[in-house]
Amino acid sequence: MRRLLLPLLLLAAMPVLAAEHGAPEAAEGGRPGTNIDLEYLMAPLAAEDGKLLGYAYINPRLTVVSEGFVTPVRDKVPFIQDAFVREVNLTGIANAENPMAVNIKGVEARLLANAIKVMGPGKIKMITVCTVQIAVLHPGQTPSPHPADAAHDVDAHGNPLKSRCEAAKPH
Repeated sequence: MRRLLLPLLLLAAMPVLAAEHGAPEAAEGGRPGTNIDLEYLMAPLAAEDGKLLGYAYINPRLTVVSEGFVTPVRDKVPFIQDAFVREVNLTGIANAENPMAVNIKGVEARLLANAIKVMGPGKIKMITVCTVQIAVLHPGQTPSPHPADAAHDVDAHGNPLKSRCEAAKPH
């Protein structure tokens, strides 16, 4: 009976091992099951003189190193979100050249550092800013929403309109 049990267990474990070692990673993320979508962050956008121009709504995704860390990280999401809110309000998030454009790579690096402070090293693989939506404080006119079939990937300031977290779909 034991001779039959070992091969059966190995046969049952093969799909798990294949998924761990051979599964392609999604664009801008990790293996399926390792991504944790977080709530939007609202970050102020200010001019050089400190005048408030509007807010950026940032949609971050956290990717853990392996599926084993998903539950412990989800348990700490409120603390991670708190650290993120403090970070984006402590220091500006805009590019130096354009106060209405979010420095995505800089924001991702800062958020990653904060997530690692909360969770400790070796658990968080990366942070990806999926989308950015800008809300101008005093718009001259109400901007029309982009049509559902808009072909633009970025807005006039270079902020992503389409999610950077979705895998590229084959044609």
